Amino acid sequence: MGTFASGEARQAFLDAYERAMALWPDDREMLDVETSCGTTRVYRHGVTHGDPVVLVHGHGGNASNWYALVRGLGARQPVYAVDTVQDPGGSVQTAPMGDPAAWLEEVLAGLGLERAHVVGHSYGGWLVLGLAIRGSGRVSRITLLDPGGLERVRPAFLIGLFAAVFAMRAPSSWKPRLARMLADHALVERPEIMAPVMIGVRWFRSDRPPARPYRDEALRRIAVPVQLILGGRTRMLRPRRAAARARRLLPGSCRVEIVPGVGHGVPQEVPELVIDRIVSFRGTLT
Repeated sequence: MGTFASGEARQAFLDAYERAMALWPDDREMLDVETSCGTTRVYRHGVTHGDPVVLVHGHGGNASNWYALVRGLGARQPVYAVDTVQDPGGSVQTAPMGDPAAWLEEVLAGLGLERAHVVGHSYGGWLVLGLAIRGSGRVSRITLLDPGGLERVRPAFLIGLFAAVFAMRAPSSWKPRLARMLADHALVERPEIMAPVMIGVRWFRSDRPPARPYRDEALRRIAVPVQLILGGRTRMLRPRRAAARARRLLPGSCRVEIVPGVGHGVPQEVPELVIDRIVSFRGTLT
């Protein structure tokens, strides 16, 4: 199970996390959903009508990472952002997680969502793909933002992560150029957002499974509309090859877009584009 190295580390994280969440609208609602592997923290914002959107962040992240999207999305529909139980955040894991897709379905049930548009970034995309493969009746459609699960994670991505950790220590004036070189938006992200992430990198240990590619037969089982948005400069996967696999295996109306010049951090780098695509995606199966 995911744990902090010490109580002091956890408190430092929670203080930084609270400052990061202050970037959300003040009228956000905090919800705790009980599941078989612990308490899952969820933040809600937005209008009460319309199709709900559920946001699932990437590895090492938390709900604050969606700060640039929640106002735009919440003006049109209810928005829920989940803190996954195997990452540092507001959730508390009390038992090992069996099937991650089953846990995510428990969260949707606990929120009382009969049908939702579920959006996942990076590892969160892997979780959302698993939920769709499971055949959850609570999912109306999914949007995948540079997700895991379509290809094996490239060594270049892991090397880039290590390089970015060291680049974080560079003078501020260097970071925009380093961010462009490494295609890593984290180097120019707001410090409030990065502070809890970096504390987690240093002091939090998780035993979560890797985001291995799903088999062809599993992806073919998906029976809801799918939207896939990839960064043209992502290091996690090969965008054109991942897009081709998605078109070949996912439902016939799968909507695929590769955004030129954008790295792995699609929702952070082009939030307005992501808002537009989520709001406009209705999806039909052919």
